[in-house]
Amino acid sequence: MPEKRAARLRPDERRAQLVAIGVDMLSGCSLDELSTDAVARRAGISRGLLFHYFDSKRDFYRSVVRQECDDFAAATEPDASLDPAPWLRAFITGFVAYVTGRRKVYGALVRGGSGSHPAVEDIVEATRATLAHRVAEGQRRLGMPQSPRLTLAARAWLAFAEEAVTSWPLEEPDASEELAAFLESGFVRLLGSLDRPASLPD
Repeated sequence: MPEKRAARLRPDERRAQLVAIGVDMLSGCSLDELSTDAVARRAGISRGLLFHYFDSKRDFYRSVVRQECDDFAAATEPDASLDPAPWLRAFITGFVAYVTGRRKVYGALVRGGSGSHPAVEDIVEATRATLAHRVAEGQRRLGMPQSPRLTLAARAWLAFAEEAVTSWPLEEPDASEELAAFLESGFVRLLGSLDRPASLPD
C-alpha cells in the first residue's frame, strides 16, 4: 500500500507541526531518545525534508524545548491587574494545572535530564528564572518582608513546588485544589518568614 503523502503546509505551519510532534513524543522518551526519523514519519515527510526546516538535530531539539517552556511560562502568567492574593492564586493554579496535565512531558523537558542537556540548558534555566521571578513578585505583592535571600527562597519554593506537583496523587476528589492550597501554604510559610525564621522548640 503506498505511503500516505503529507498535506501541503506553509513553512511556518510545517515547522510548528514538527515541533508539536516532538513535544508529544517526549511523553514517552528523553530528549536524547527523540528520533528525528520517527518525527518525520509521523508528519508524513522525509527526514531530509525535516532538516529543511531546522538547521540540525540540535536546532530541532532547541525548538521543541523552547515551545514547551514558552507554553509553560504563558500558562503560569497571571493577569497583572489582579489584586495580590488572587494574583498569587492564579500563578499557583496555572502551575498546578499545566504540570499535572502534562506530567510526562514536563518531567522529560523541564524537571528531568533535559534541564542539564547542553543543547537546551540555557532555555530551561531561563524558564526557571522566569518562574522564580514570579515567585519573588508574588512575595512583594503580598507585602511580605524583603530580604537579600529572596531569590534563593524563590528558587527553593519552586523546587518544592515541582516535587509536589509531579508526585501528588491525583486520583482523589478535589486533588488539584488540595495541592494548590498546599503550595499556597508553603509559599506563605517559606517566603513570609525570610527575616524572622522560627527555630524548632526546645
